[in-house]
Amino acid sequence: MLSPKGRVVMITGANRGIGLATAKVLAGLGYSLSLGARNPDQIPVAQIDGDPMLTAWQAQDAATSDAWAKATLDRYGRIDAVVMNAGVELGGSLENSDEAVFNTMWDVNFMGPLRLVRATMPALRASGHGRVANVTSLAGKRMFRHEILGYAASKHAAQALTHAIRQSGWDDGVRATSICPGLVETDMTTHATPAAGQFKIHPDSIANAIAFALAQPNEAVVAEVLVNSRFEHLF
Repeated sequence: MLSPKGRVVMITGANRGIGLATAKVLAGLGYSLSLGARNPDQIPVAQIDGDPMLTAWQAQDAATSDAWAKATLDRYGRIDAVVMNAGVELGGSLENSDEAVFNTMWDVNFMGPLRLVRATMPALRASGHGRVANVTSLAGKRMFRHEILGYAASKHAAQALTHAIRQSGWDDGVRATSICPGLVETDMTTHATPAAGQFKIHPDSIANAIAFALAQPNEAVVAEVLVNSRFEHLF
């Protein structure tokens, strides 16, 4: 297992939900954190151990990915891991949704992580044990409902991104893991009522899965972690 001491992790969407839970878990383990959010002043730093760096980052603004990577390197001199957590779920049904909904989810759920990876990949390679945890979704593993076609399509693309990172960075020790949760208890799912036999996963469970993936040595590759909250035949 890799020691967290001295390792620097960037986390998107760190102001709430899975991102905040991950920041708390990783800070408690001893990682140094660089936290990004659209409104960084909303990140509750009092709940996070240590002295995390806070930066404004927007998935749809490529310049903020470059600026955040540079600022992190200026402060810490290294980037060892990136947790790509920020995302949106706007549905995107087969027959009834405006194309703008599809475009927004594509931009936030796929292009945002892609931009951040491009900005951080040189530092991840230089680390020798760079890690990327890409919080996708079980929606990226199967087409569950046609009403969320747009969301599922963006998450299938996010899955492809994870594998591309692993392939591209392999020789330099970069490893990438897709974290694929089911229904998680966050602000994004407040409107969702669990079906019979289904539960909402606590964000800490996903944060612990991310910590597990980041700590694995180069020879123990974890390509995907599936975390379900209902019985399904596939998962």
